[in-house]
Amino acid sequence: MKAPRVTLDQWRTLQAVVDHGGFAQAAEALHRSQSSISYTVARMQEQLGVPLLRIDGRKAVLTEAGAVLLRRSRQLVKQASQLEDLAHHMEQGWEAEVRLVVDAAYPIARLVRALSAFMPQSRGCRVRLREEVLSGVEEVLLEGVADLAISSLNIGGYLGEELNSVEFIAVAHPLHPLHLLQREITFQDLEGHLQVVIRDSGHTQPRDVGWLGAEQRWTVGSLATAATFVGNGLGFAWLPRHLIERELHEGLLKPLPLDQGGSRRPSFYLYSNKEKTLGPATQILIDLLKTFDSAPLDAPFAAPLPTT
Repeated sequence: MKAPRVTLDQWRTLQAVVDHGGFAQAAEALHRSQSSISYTVARMQEQLGVPLLRIDGRKAVLTEAGAVLLRRSRQLVKQASQLEDLAHHMEQGWEAEVRLVVDAAYPIARLVRALSAFMPQSRGCRVRLREEVLSGVEEVLLEGVADLAISSLNIGGYLGEELNSVEFIAVAHPLHPLHLLQREITFQDLEGHLQVVIRDSGHTQPRDVGWLGAEQRWTVGSLATAATFVGNGLGFAWLPRHLIERELHEGLLKPLPLDQGGSRRPSFYLYSNKEKTLGPATQILIDLLKTFDSAPLDAPFAAPLPTT
């Protein structure tokens, strides 16, 4: 790749001439001599081979080409400044990236609120979000490729901070044969019908969670697929209430009237990588995840102002 002939300082100088209304004003703003400003702009035009300014009376005015290039240069200079700021923050221990792995059953609304509040405080720190199911979260954390993890499992050797529970309810299509029984349903009734379950994304020691007593069982790769199958009359499943609120409201899914176990509320836990010292950005994200975990899912959202 050919090295650029024009420097960021030259672009900043041109911006100052335009923004401050002339060479003398730019010189005063940049604490440089007027001759230095004039030379810098003249040199730029020579290097680019395109006239950037023309003199209109006593004022320097952008040419058409100059206006286009200046507009593009503003973003370039801004990105360079952000890069320098990021390097400064990293020197102070600020992370370039936080890696977060989350069980797919955890409410996405809580994550959106926490990450939206994190953005104005992030100082350029990126977030790498990964979704897994059951032991898949544990494996990612143990492999050391996540800084934070949210899981419903008790991960051995880690002390997790307890978050709110997530309600799973047994549901089927309103016209499913189980609903047509029009009575309280037992586990014996379930045994003769198709159960839809979600595959554990872990590879080392995948786990089965929940009731799995049906003689016929289909395993799918995501909660959304399971909800679609059940909503179309294919079996029954335990699904997170927050994921199927619309289907329940519209009558596409209906809770099964089980005599027991129709609803379960596993608690979720927030874990951190114990092999890595947590930086300030990770600590801020931890606090925000805990804060918004306790907020109702239907609560209005307003991101807090960044701390100084």
